[in-house]
Amino acid sequence: MEIAKLGEFGLIDRLTKDLKKNNESTKYGVGDDCAVLSYPDSEVLVTTDMLMEGVHFDLTYIDLKHLGYKSAMVNISDIFAMNGTPRQITVSLALSKRFSVEDVELFYEGLRLACEKWGVDIVGGDTTSSYTGLAISITCIGEARKEDIVYRNGAKDTDLICVSGDLGAAYMGLQLLEREKSVYYSQVDDLQKKIAAAQKEGDQDKIINLKSQISNLAQPDFSGKEYLLQRQLQTEARGDIVRKLREAGIRPTAMMDISDGLSSELMHICKQSGVGCRVFEKELPIDYQTAVMAEEMNMNVTTCALNGGEDYELLFTVPIGDLEKVKELDDVHLIGHVTDQKFGQVLVTRDNQEFELKAQGWNPLK
Repeated sequence: MEIAKLGEFGLIDRLTKDLKKNNESTKYGVGDDCAVLSYPDSEVLVTTDMLMEGVHFDLTYIDLKHLGYKSAMVNISDIFAMNGTPRQITVSLALSKRFSVEDVELFYEGLRLACEKWGVDIVGGDTTSSYTGLAISITCIGEARKEDIVYRNGAKDTDLICVSGDLGAAYMGLQLLEREKSVYYSQVDDLQKKIAAAQKEGDQDKIINLKSQISNLAQPDFSGKEYLLQRQLQTEARGDIVRKLREAGIRPTAMMDISDGLSSELMHICKQSGVGCRVFEKELPIDYQTAVMAEEMNMNVTTCALNGGEDYELLFTVPIGDLEKVKELDDVHLIGHVTDQKFGQVLVTRDNQEFELKAQGWNPLK
């Protein structure tokens, strides 16, 4: 169905007709000029992310359901990175005419799965037209007690530096998808050139055969690389780590999620906290598939782990007195410690050489 047949308000009604509230703070959601929220005893956290087709995602290899899921998760992750609890989101879309109503429903299906996982309410947004593809803007609203909020500027000398999960897998998943996309279009381009030549010759049988070859091009074999694709296409916010920290009685001194690469995020914390750091290469958590893929592509796996981006793991610092508590946490890794600012930001290699950390991760404006 063409979106124009429903119109803006008809589309909104169709996408949101059976939304149910999960949070008491949601007083009124979709259906009026504003959502109405109530937070009488806590601080309100607000974050916004914009995702642009051709910059942040490629519909050649991510379907709309996964894109909806990922779009919600990257915003929810920001609330967890402040040690908060996500409660509501608003969703704004700019759509070109190539998208149908069913396409947008698929996007919302993924969006709602992500929200249901963390008990988040969809409370509003906007839809409009686009001449340049799909644009997505999501705002996530959360809450936290004033004393629980963790900023980037609280790291102190001797604090421990920790990360959740593993690093570099999402980046290697992207490299894998880009490689296979390049191979596919190279084959298509070659066959289309042959079709053009056959058309000049007037050889209809050859044209039909070549077009059939395009339709039957072999799909890439991703066996053994499923985890890399999952990390790139099905982003997960680490609310489970926030919960584990609370249960263990650990309050991070600084925290953020890893969207642009570990090096970049760590340098943000150091700059805003006025400190230095030492990170140890041997302690960086790297999955086996990530290491194998990096070797296959002749890439340095440590560079991928430091600068890859889109891991959406949590990077945080804790007081040294919490060392034993941290050691007890599953899926949390101690990778270094905070130092005095005068010592700079340093990576210590496996052979004990020291190099200055550089922010080489994702820069959308570069």
